[in-house]
Formats: sequence, structure tokens, C-alpha cells
Amino acid sequence: MLIALPLLVIPVVLYNLVVLTSVLGGGDASAAAAGADAVLRDPMFSIPMASGTSWNVGAGDLILFLALILLFFELLKSTSSQKVAIVNHALSMILFVICLVEFLLIKGFATSTFFLIVTMVMLDVLAGFIVTIISARKDLDFGGV
Repeated sequence: MLIALPLLVIPVVLYNLVVLTSVLGGGDASAAAAGADAVLRDPMFSIPMASGTSWNVGAGDLILFLALILLFFELLKSTSSQKVAIVNHALSMILFVICLVEFLLIKGFATSTFFLIVTMVMLDVLAGFIVTIISARKDLDFGGV
């Protein structure tokens, strides 16, 4: 049953942890928005490039990278025709609603990083339902036609 859990819950939980630590460290909700954005953008490490400049990688970049990899695996999971896929689609829809509510109503979640995570969760929901509908249409047997 663990396979039914959407993988994109991992980057959402990681982002929530970043915001919660910003709130606990900053005190109020307005500081959470600035604190979360600062934590996401602050470089964790730098990679020297051939052009002579360095590529600064922050926590938000790593969360988005992880989310993109997990979105790929979610899209692969959505192609299965197991009964657990329906539960996965339902849980993905619940995750999307939770992410959308956080993005619209909670300070600290109105960042570009979280918007892209919400978009990935939405694409997972749409792809899951579309793939299920298309595969169900192919499985439909028209008797005598």
C-alpha cells in the first residue's frame, strides 16, 4: 500500500520543514515569508563552471531538482493499470489541494519554488487521470462492433 503514496509528497514535506523552521526561528508569519525565501535562495554550495563563473546552488534548487526526478517516477507509476493506481491518483489530488491551499493562504508558501512544486503536483494529477482514461478507453470492448 506504500506504493500508493505519491512521491511528490517528499518535496512538499521538505518545503514545509523549511517554512516551519523559518517561522520558529523568525517568530511571526511575515518574517516566515522572507525567511523561507532567504533560506531557499542562500547558496549551500558553489560549482565552478567552464565559463569562469560559479553556479550557486541553494536549498530551493535542490528541492526542485528532487521534485523533477520524483515527477518522472510518478509519471511512470501512472501508466500502471493496477488498482493501487486509483488510490495514488486520489492521494495526488488531495496533495494538490493541500499545496494549493498552502500557496494561496499561508505566508511563506508564496514563492516561486513552491509554485513550481504545486505545478508539478498538478501535472502529476492531470497525467494520472489522463493516462487512466486513455488506457480505460483502450480496454473497453465494443461487443459486436
